[in-house]
Amino acid sequence: MTRILTLVLFVALFSCKEVKKETNSAEESVETLNQAIERDYPESFKKVLESHGSLKTWKKQKTLTFELLKPNGNEVHTIDLHSRNDRIDIADISMGYDGSEIWLKDEKELYKGNAVVYHNLMFYFYAMPFVFADPGVNYEMAEPLEFEGKSYPGIHMSYNDGVGASSKDDYYLHYDPETFQMAWLGYTFTFGSDEKSNDVRWIRYNDWNKINGILLPKSMTWHNYEGRTIKEAKDPTIFENMSLTESSRPEHFYQKPENAKVVLKP
Repeated sequence: MTRILTLVLFVALFSCKEVKKETNSAEESVETLNQAIERDYPESFKKVLESHGSLKTWKKQKTLTFELLKPNGNEVHTIDLHSRNDRIDIADISMGYDGSEIWLKDEKELYKGNAVVYHNLMFYFYAMPFVFADPGVNYEMAEPLEFEGKSYPGIHMSYNDGVGASSKDDYYLHYDPETFQMAWLGYTFTFGSDEKSNDVRWIRYNDWNKINGILLPKSMTWHNYEGRTIKEAKDPTIFENMSLTESSRPEHFYQKPENAKVVLKP
């Protein structure tokens, strides 16, 4: 039940938080990634990226896959890191984005969630801190986060107006001062509102696995909180069978199947 509630929080959290893609072609997406590397990031964020394997190594990867552990069978998530096309396979259900349409294959009408929100939601959690190197992100220093007698320096991320579905959201990346590895993510949720929020929720990242030179989370844990006071942990969200490769899946892998329906055409 805790994992189900956690996934409900996922849907309420990012609500399709996706930096707008300026193009749909793989070649131009690669150029966008190259430009990202040349950006003048804050020194602390550069160190965080380096501690996780470096943005240069990350941009060489073309396909990310991972499985989200579920009681009735794992969800298999596959993402093209250059085009940001994606696909999720969940037993008799599939969904994805093929570069022009978000689609859902659910012939038995079993899926009760929101495919528009969920098709790439877990990617953004899982691919941190590298997704904060996307275009349209602004950076500034944040007040350190205190937890169990340790102080974690922070970087505040905000988005340019019009970037993503909820550009009023704020994010706080807090890192270990000794290793520069990401330790906490704080976030606000403002989808559907024009106002900023002061309600910052907290996820702990402290379980990493090196895959093809990149640190990827083996688990992440939501915590109860009061303001900036971190309280007890909830059940962790577990990942399995993670992989990063420098090869791409065939283009048809992400395309809408004939028996799928379009749920959103951006």
